[in-house]
Amino acid sequence: MLRFKILASAFPLLIAAVFARGGLSAGPRPCIAVGDTSVQISSAPWHADLHVSFTDDPAAATVRVQLTDNAEAADFTVVDDVDSAESGACAANPATQSVAISDGPSGSAPVIYLSPDGPADYRIFVRSRTFSAREAAALIVGAGGGHPNVAAASL
Repeated sequence: MLRFKILASAFPLLIAAVFARGGLSAGPRPCIAVGDTSVQISSAPWHADLHVSFTDDPAAATVRVQLTDNAEAADFTVVDDVDSAESGACAANPATQSVAISDGPSGSAPVIYLSPDGPADYRIFVRSRTFSAREAAALIVGAGGGHPNVAAASL
């Protein structure tokens, strides 16, 4: 009977630990490799190195990301219809940065205006079954350290 009581009291702690780590099945999260580091969508907001949010108001944005229909015109392209992924491209390492998408702006966190129209700090092309356009925009802004692209075209 004592064993049952110990098991019954430990069970809620085990469940809490499973959900604190990101659920029962921690599937792959969108990730990009940039140089020697990688930027990944965070499994939990409290684990993120950078928080970003999105706005529909271009005047409220700190970073503008344009969705383009032409991969050649994009600064960043996500296409995942190839048969094999590059192994180890986004392997977790000490330099891996995580990005969380927040519901609203907070402090000095980047606020992204995602639109098919310019001008833009970054231009992205996304054709993916695993990445959303918002996730791709969050990753490219995270790779830039949350700052607008200094060399961006203003046309």
